[in-house]
Amino acid sequence: MCNNFNKKFLDEASKALSNHNSDIPQENTHKQFMKEAVDLAIRGMEKNEGGPFGCIIVKDGKIVGRGNNKVTSTYDPTAHAEITAIRDACKNLNSFQLNGCIVYTSCEPCPMCLGAIYWARPEKVFFGSNKKDAADVGFDDDFIYKEINLDYDKRSIPFEQINREEALKAFQIWNEKEDKTDY
Repeated sequence: MCNNFNKKFLDEASKALSNHNSDIPQENTHKQFMKEAVDLAIRGMEKNEGGPFGCIIVKDGKIVGRGNNKVTSTYDPTAHAEITAIRDACKNLNSFQLNGCIVYTSCEPCPMCLGAIYWARPEKVFFGSNKKDAADVGFDDDFIYKEINLDYDKRSIPFEQINREEALKAFQIWNEKEDKTDY
């Protein structure tokens, strides 16, 4: 009887201690994942792949996607860390959405990456440095935020709408398509 009592007491005490300390490992895990994102940024720069940005995507405590900025090495202005990580994670998960995933990115996402993140629908985003930090080293995207709200004809790159009726045909076909995959 004494052994059962001791075992039960030890099990309950162990459970209470693990619940009491559950916030600490979680915080450390977030920091470890952020360190991995920063390490990706540094390794990418060392290989001259692109700018100082890295990103990982985690699902159920496991890394499912990795990416670092590869703009200059791929001649692709969309090859930002978050975009490459989203592409990698979606391929690995065989899904076009990141439901239940957490994004860890070394810097606050730019407007393009922010849009991609919202389309991918992760559960949460953690970021390291912010957009002011990025601007301080030459990656200032404030002009894009300003451009978004301007009328088409006031933007620094002029936009002009043409052939709207023709373009709407694709939407009509999509709307009537019975075997489409909504997203």
